[in-house]
Amino acid sequence: MTRIAAAKGAAIGVLAIASMLVFGTGVASAGGLHTYRCTGGPIPSGTYASVVVAGPCTVDSGAVIRVHGSVVVQKGAMLDAQSAPATITVRGDVIGRAGSMVGLGCQPPEYTGNSGHPCAVDPAGHSTITVKGNVSIHGAIGVFLNGIEVDRNVTVLGGGSEIPWSIKNNAIHGNLTVVGQTSEWIGILFNRIDRNVILAGITLTGTDDSTGTGTNSLFVVRNTIGRNIACGWIDPGVFGYGNSISGHALGLCEPLTAS
Repeated sequence: MTRIAAAKGAAIGVLAIASMLVFGTGVASAGGLHTYRCTGGPIPSGTYASVVVAGPCTVDSGAVIRVHGSVVVQKGAMLDAQSAPATITVRGDVIGRAGSMVGLGCQPPEYTGNSGHPCAVDPAGHSTITVKGNVSIHGAIGVFLNGIEVDRNVTVLGGGSEIPWSIKNNAIHGNLTVVGQTSEWIGILFNRIDRNVILAGITLTGTDDSTGTGTNSLFVVRNTIGRNIACGWIDPGVFGYGNSISGHALGLCEPLTAS
């Protein structure tokens, strides 16, 4: 599973470089609190009505950020909250628009059996990121969810790129839906998902790690799923083991019940 390591390195590198390109922020009043608009650079500690990410934005190590509404990563923008340990609480939703990159969460390498995503600026650090609503991402070029807690659903529709995507070590109390991607590699790894999982319409383009030829499958590894998992129209297929599934495994994911 060398792509797990590749996902860490590629995501950190791309996000860190992009975050250095533009720096600027703006604040708009919104009923006592403020909507914080970031066009580049770090989002500072604070309590905000909402956050709008309109450029390559990061968080500082040790930042404490509370958002009473939602965090919106606009078209073509980037939120890198996976390179530095921070405490972020979002009462509303995290929304990613077309062409965005959304990276949330980091933890030491040994986290959950050496599956962690190290914080680039503090490899021993650990993020605490909680989303009380949904994570909804549409048409992104990069999605990296690493050890966050989501009270409702995670929905990732469309998008993809040559950057490996990872959804791992998360606690998702609703459903996980990943549909319609064409991407180099995608891993659904070490998550607790309390309801259902739907994986469909996914095309993987990266070379198979184990053989050096052919194409990697969609990785579904060591997840605890409270209800059902259904998989379909995935090219070249699904590879998985160590999953605990309380309900049914359907379609291409049916063999996961034997893992």
